[in-house]
Amino acid sequence: MDTTDVLTVSEVAARSGFAPSALRFYEREGLVEASRTTGGQRRYQRSVLRRLAFIRAASNVGLTLEEIRRELGSLPANRTPTKSDWHRISAHWRTRLDEQVAALEALRDKLDSCIGCGCLSLKQCGISNPADTAATTDDAPGAAYLPPLLRRQAH
Repeated sequence: MDTTDVLTVSEVAARSGFAPSALRFYEREGLVEASRTTGGQRRYQRSVLRRLAFIRAASNVGLTLEEIRRELGSLPANRTPTKSDWHRISAHWRTRLDEQVAALEALRDKLDSCIGCGCLSLKQCGISNPADTAATTDDAPGAAYLPPLLRRQAH
């Protein structure tokens, strides 16, 4: 192994944009691997940068940690992933992104009149939510009429 192919935690953090604590977390979760020096310091293969870029993109698309783990687990362990490997595991993102785009467009188009919260404070709410039916739906509490893809839990 060429030493130029091995990166320190600081180098990976600087190159990937992830904090060292995130790198340790992803290692604990089995999403990336690091070797250790005799002094116990982490060393990463340069290819970890591609995995981290995938993690960032997948997170931005809305994949859960478990979905990311499953996708990364389907990559070959004995070689660097190819373009076709990445294409194969990201192919289903198109549908997910199309659904998110549609949900965002629906929200954008209603922003000036109703954002789907079910508050009954506008005339439109009296049509969309007569007798405050939103309060009794499985979607309550929260923005009951907001497209489901946009109803992430608050942290």
